[in-house]
Amino acid sequence: MTVDPDVEPADDTALALSDQERAERLDALTELIDLIRPAVQADGGDLALVHADVETGEIEVVLQGSCSSCAVSSTTLQAGVSRILRDRLPWVTSVHGGVDDSLDFEESSAMGRGGYVPKW
Repeated sequence: MTVDPDVEPADDTALALSDQERAERLDALTELIDLIRPAVQADGGDLALVHADVETGEIEVVLQGSCSSCAVSSTTLQAGVSRILRDRLPWVTSVHGGVDDSLDFEESSAMGRGGYVPKW
C-alpha cells in the first residue's frame, strides 16, 4: 500500500489494509513466531500467538509449559520475543503477553530443559 505523506487522509478507512496485505502480515508474523518457538521449547516451554491486529500492529502472545514457573519469563517476553517481533516486522507497534499458568507447578517443572513437546 502506497500512501503519499503530504496528503491527509479523509478518514481512517483511507489507511486500511487490503485483504492481501493483512494476509501477508499475518503470514510473516506466524513464520517469525515459528522461528522463535524452538528456542523457547529448548527450555521446556512454548510460545503461542493469542491475538494479532495486523492493522494496528498490536500483538498478544503467551508463554506456556515450564515458562509458567520460570523467573525470567517476563524478560523472555520483553527482551526476546517483543524485541525480535518489532525489529523484524516494522508494522508491529506493541507486543503484550504473559504466561499460561494453567499447568500446575509440578507438571510444568517436570517438563524440564528441552523436554517439552507441544501438542498439535
